[in-house]
Amino acid sequence: MHNLKFAVEYDGTNYSGWQSQKNAPTIQDALEICLSRILNHKVRLIGSGRTDSGVHALGQVANFKTDSSISLSSLLRGANSLLPKDILIKKIERVDDRFHARFSAKSRLYEYHIWNTSQPSVFHRNYSWWIRERLDVKQMEICAHHLIGRHDFSSFQGADHEKVFPEREVVMVEFRQKELELIFLIQANAFLRHMVRNIIGTLVEAGREKISPDNFAKIFSARDRSKAGITAPAQGLFLKKVYY
Repeated sequence: MHNLKFAVEYDGTNYSGWQSQKNAPTIQDALEICLSRILNHKVRLIGSGRTDSGVHALGQVANFKTDSSISLSSLLRGANSLLPKDILIKKIERVDDRFHARFSAKSRLYEYHIWNTSQPSVFHRNYSWWIRERLDVKQMEICAHHLIGRHDFSSFQGADHEKVFPEREVVMVEFRQKELELIFLIQANAFLRHMVRNIIGTLVEAGREKISPDNFAKIFSARDRSKAGITAPAQGLFLKKVYY
């Protein structure tokens, strides 16, 4: 029995997230149907984490076990020939039987894209949040610094989902300016549901000068989702990389 690990990128625009659902198209379903067809047995994938409806991935990781003798190169070519054009398996490799895409992960890196100019973009509309007024990035950076370290992130946990243990450790935050695009990067050991989108929604309020750094710190320490900003749109979020 082989334990296969693969890296996949996808455009989440037309999918209801990663995790399999009964009545909606998902990334997991598309991959499992394709791989099962090639390997001639049912495949059940383990993903490094869920991504929500409309969220994209540059480096999602998953694994599954098979007793097939097909070569990895043939499996890679065959799968990519059958998959829809908005999903691509970038690499497949054999790994130790103990490898688990979710539980073996040490940290995840997400990035969020903001199209920050007076006019929207036809080409960026599915991959960024359009904000017409110029954001004060310096204020956003000062606020984001409060996120570093191990904290209770209840203020940024999705209010419409079952509550889980809210402590997470953020090891890096960074803003990058790329022409008209502002990119926020955040790396943590794990993330709560909607955590990144709720953080960015609150940071944008700081960039609009509606929240001061002191206010942001108070929102963070309140451990109350109702005190934070809106949930940023899904289409700007990308799972960039999973670290093992």
